[in-house]
Amino acid sequence: QWVYNILEKKAEADRIIFFNPDPCNGFVLVPDFKWNQNQLDDLYLIALIHRREVKSLRDLTAEHIPLLRNILQEGKEAVVKHFGVPGSQLRIYLHYQPSYYHLHVHFTALGYDAPGSSVERAHLLADVIDNLAMDSMYYQKRALTFALRADELLFKKFQEAGRV
Repeated sequence: QWVYNILEKKAEADRIIFFNPDPCNGFVLVPDFKWNQNQLDDLYLIALIHRREVKSLRDLTAEHIPLLRNILQEGKEAVVKHFGVPGSQLRIYLHYQPSYYHLHVHFTALGYDAPGSSVERAHLLADVIDNLAMDSMYYQKRALTFALRADELLFKKFQEAGRV
């Protein structure tokens, strides 16, 4: 619900860095709660899309390329405008598995070792766009490796099924 409150400007409206209202290809860019906004070394922003039916990387098809390109381009422009950090100094990625199921994109300072920015969980947005341009159903077909903590419910489900 907190995602929808942000998208509808019912909560955290004063924290919004960028807002593209387009219901299909728009998004909201806000600081992540992990970032105290006092220094740029650990810059951490989240782009939340307006579309509610797109839950994760697995839902993306070539139809979503305009949305993803908007996030990449407009997000980088907003970061330069507000913080003076160029796109070449950003890591822009999606998590799989995500921590919540509403498509969102992470923008972090390149030098910041953000939680979940490692290769087994983070998928660079530029790579996602390229993969979808090559094959519209790329993320429905591809096996995706991801790490789980031993205390996570999904890990326990895999154990019960004899898959771990």
